Amino acid sequence: MAIQLRKSYKFALRSSLLITCFLTILFAAFLMHQEQSFWIPALLFSLLCFLVCFTILQIRVERFIYRRVKKIYDDVSLLESSSFSSKPVTTDMKTLTQEIGKFAEDKKIEIDTLKIREEYRKDFLGNVSHELKTPLFTVQGYILTLLDGAMNDKKIREKYLNRANKGVERLIYIVRDLDLITKLEVGGLKLEREDFDIIELIQNVFDLLEMKASKKGIALTFDMEYNRPIYVNADREKIQQVVSNLLVNSIKYGHSNGTTEVSVENLIKNKVIIRVTDNGEGIPKQHIPRLFERFYRVDQSGSRKEGGSGLGLSIVKHIIEAHDEKIYVESEEDVGSEFSFTLEKTSKSSA
Repeated sequence: MAIQLRKSYKFALRSSLLITCFLTILFAAFLMHQEQSFWIPALLFSLLCFLVCFTILQIRVERFIYRRVKKIYDDVSLLESSSFSSKPVTTDMKTLTQEIGKFAEDKKIEIDTLKIREEYRKDFLGNVSHELKTPLFTVQGYILTLLDGAMNDKKIREKYLNRANKGVERLIYIVRDLDLITKLEVGGLKLEREDFDIIELIQNVFDLLEMKASKKGIALTFDMEYNRPIYVNADREKIQQVVSNLLVNSIKYGHSNGTTEVSVENLIKNKVIIRVTDNGEGIPKQHIPRLFERFYRVDQSGSRKEGGSGLGLSIVKHIIEAHDEKIYVESEEDVGSEFSFTLEKTSKSSA
């Protein structure tokens, strides 16, 4: 097997050959001028000259590059010095340039990622602070009012204690959702998979939300009559939370006397897709990519006219992804929105 010449020696080799040829010609010309036999001395001189030139150039150039490149690395703290001990820095400038370029690109990606995470951290802390301080200040206000003497009036006392209790319930709701979404994000929530009828589950959620929907005159309905059960394999409790969150959102942002329709369709052989469609106010296109972020709201005014923790859709997304499924959203302003997600269908399901 032929031994390939290392690229790192090309510079020293070519330089040594040039110097050797030049000095050999001069030496041969000198011997010819002295009218002496010059072939054997010229060959010996060229060989010795080549070896000396190659050794000196290779060692000097390697040290030159090593010292200066290492100093650059040390100055900007790009690499640990131990990385140089693993292999020598040579005169192969092309390889060296490629390695530095690749490292710089990796660092740029890393820095960009850190910047994005920092912005996300700031937004998250700001949103958590806003969501928590509102009910906290509300509860504090009612309690201080009672302590200032309002507690002597029975009607006011009962009224303010009920309002303070609602504020505490909202705090508990937010903290509970934060705990749930944290477990979902770190993979710490165990799914209890089972086979169940998705039609029956959706009907149960309809029944639970019937009173809430009727207050806005919104009808909760299926797209058709499902006479046979459709069985899926998933965590029943978590999927009920998904359906509930999507329906609650459709009620919150739906028009009065509107409709929220749910359909269950076969997607592929072992998949079904559940669609939740409303004819509400819709979502502007620029907001759709960020809908599933924690605390993200389409209404940026800060008025928070609609309740909730601001974590509903984020929880929905994480639950569906924990099942290795997909969730989709389509929306048009003043027309309505459709949220859909897939689930694994079981063999029990009827065609």
